[in-house]
Formats: sequence, C-alpha cells, structure tokens
Amino acid sequence: MIETAKAASAQNPLFPDPKLKLRDQLRQVMRFKHMALSTEETYWYWIRRLIFFYHKCHPRDLSPAEVKTFLAHLAEVENVAAATQNQALNALVFLYREILHRELGELGEFARSTRLPRIPVVLTYDEVDRLLDALPAKHQLIGQLLYGTGMRLLKGLRLRV
Repeated sequence: MIETAKAASAQNPLFPDPKLKLRDQLRQVMRFKHMALSTEETYWYWIRRLIFFYHKCHPRDLSPAEVKTFLAHLAEVENVAAATQNQALNALVFLYREILHRELGELGEFARSTRLPRIPVVLTYDEVDRLLDALPAKHQLIGQLLYGTGMRLLKGLRLRV
C-alpha cells in the first residue's frame, strides 16, 4: 500500500501554488510527501543559505554553475564536513526538482569535503565512573543508560519509564 502511494506521488508530482512564498511552497510539497519536520527545517536552512550567498537572488534565477560554486564554497571556505555538504546538496536538488521543477543536471566536479579518519576515544573504567559521578543526581540514570546501551541522546531522552 505504501509503495503504491509513493509510486503515485512520483508519477504525479505536486505543483505548489506559485502565489505562495518559496518557504510556503517548500512546506506544501514536504507535507504532501509526509517528510519529517526536521528535514523541512534543515532543507529550508540550506535554501536560505544559498539565497543569502547570492545576495537574496531567487533560486529560479540561479544557474547550475552557481549552485556548484555555492557547494564548493562550503567545502573550501567554510570547511564543512562531507556529510554537511551532502545535506546541502540534497536540499538544493529537492528544491530544484520538486518545487521549481527544473533539473540541476550534472553538476560535474566541484570541491568536495573530505572525511577525516575517525579515531574512537575509549575511556577507562575509572574515567567513566568519574564522568557519571559528575552528573547531577537527576541526570545520572539517563547518563548510565546512554553509556551502557550506546543509544543516541535524543533516543534516550524520549524514553518513557
């Protein structure tokens, strides 16, 4: 059932109301596609960054080369992580494909952020004890759960006991 709904929405894309502001058009399409609110906020952040990078120029007036320049700027000047640059790229591809109904086409080669090797930090038993003891009493249980189970912070904070 869900696959047929996704296939139907891929075949019949939503054309947002052109009278609405760009943010409202984004909201309309993302709600239609049942995307997460956090994704909507993140995509809007990157769209705004692009708009302000080009001095409040509307994205429909920008060429793929200008989008490529923005993405290269993120890597070269702002030195963002590879995942952050990919997130910006996904947001802009979504904007052009789903809202403006223009393909960015092949962006070609642009400066990509490189991933640094991740070196894990391992605490000794004594360090873990001192860390958990330093937490206020009302936060110790959640700290112990996070450490002991390896769950992520928001997952731990959303637990119901």
